[in-house]
Amino acid sequence: MRATLPGVVRLGSDVLLASDRLRGARVGIVCNHASVDHAFRHIVDRLASVEGVRLTAIFGPQHGFRSDVQDNMVETAHGEDAVRRVPVYSLYSETREPTAEMLREVDVLVVDLQDVGARIYTFIYTMANCLRAAGRHGVPAIVCDRPNPIGGLQIEGARLVPGFESFVGQFPIPMRHGMTMAELAALFNEHFGIGASLEIVRMERWRRGMYGDHTGLPWVMPSPNMPTLDAAIVYPGTVLFEGTLLSEGRGTTRPFELVGAPGIDAERFADAMNALDLPGAYFRPAVFEPTFQKHAQRTCGGCQIHVLNREDFRPVLTGVALIAMFRRFDPAGFRWRPPPYEYEREKLPIDILAGSDALRRQIEAEAPISEIAASWRDDEAEFARLRKPYLLY
Repeated sequence: MRATLPGVVRLGSDVLLASDRLRGARVGIVCNHASVDHAFRHIVDRLASVEGVRLTAIFGPQHGFRSDVQDNMVETAHGEDAVRRVPVYSLYSETREPTAEMLREVDVLVVDLQDVGARIYTFIYTMANCLRAAGRHGVPAIVCDRPNPIGGLQIEGARLVPGFESFVGQFPIPMRHGMTMAELAALFNEHFGIGASLEIVRMERWRRGMYGDHTGLPWVMPSPNMPTLDAAIVYPGTVLFEGTLLSEGRGTTRPFELVGAPGIDAERFADAMNALDLPGAYFRPAVFEPTFQKHAQRTCGGCQIHVLNREDFRPVLTGVALIAMFRRFDPAGFRWRPPPYEYEREKLPIDILAGSDALRRQIEAEAPISEIAASWRDDEAEFARLRKPYLLY
């Protein structure tokens, strides 16, 4: 195993386990397969090896503790960890938060999940739900911080509007929030009033301008369709494709980077996208055939997004521009995805993803992309002010 290198970010879990904070406690851990340290040691194994600590429960988010459920919106079952002989509870099942019975043998609930920096990524709401449950049942919670892999500087997109809350958006924050898990935990707990007994364990050596490949930490895909850092960088924009019948590249080796639909001329489409001169991106013509999910075994035309400059690239703007362009190329065939979606059975998926119906209406009205982006500016500025007291780095 690698020794800790001077330039490697020291995770919140490293700091926690080097202390005596958990000595004598029965510990529940919220984690998945990506909850590893710089030497690929999993948090469950590390907890189990700490003298005086008794691991009594494991809680897994969407896709499961082992992230073995490929598709989204497929619930996972409860079970038992065969090696450690402790229960494994699914928080993407008939319940999205720990019950009193699940917490009965837990003195402290530790959260160690890897986020990807987008409002709709459900792990941050699994964390929020765990804080609610911990507060309700009198269990203190500890959130171990991890890097935001797409950096902590940029904010982009409109904030969620009250009335459009769902499991892909519980709080009025922008699509790209630029915060870490622990910063979000503090924001949710204090500003949005969850009110749990919360302890934050900060990282060491992380700086806000760092992307995942600047940290010295390994990339372990946090969910099955987030295979690379490249996918995470474009995700805050192309995740909006889940609200359409266009392919967001699920069922390919480059989900969220490849986008398309049957009947689209890839060369003409990519030329039209490049003519928009969007910052930091190049659109390469691509033809692909998803193996599962939308348009499985059908040829799709579209493009692959290549990010040329991370600092200039605006993923939400890019995702919106792509959807608008697909609609322009095939106005008769373009469709918004119907519900249900992520436990929401009435509102359109695009509306709960975007955080309101405003984006859908703007696209349907063929509003200029620049005008759509301008409509986010007040929200972005207000959120920059709101988040400031909760920034740890």
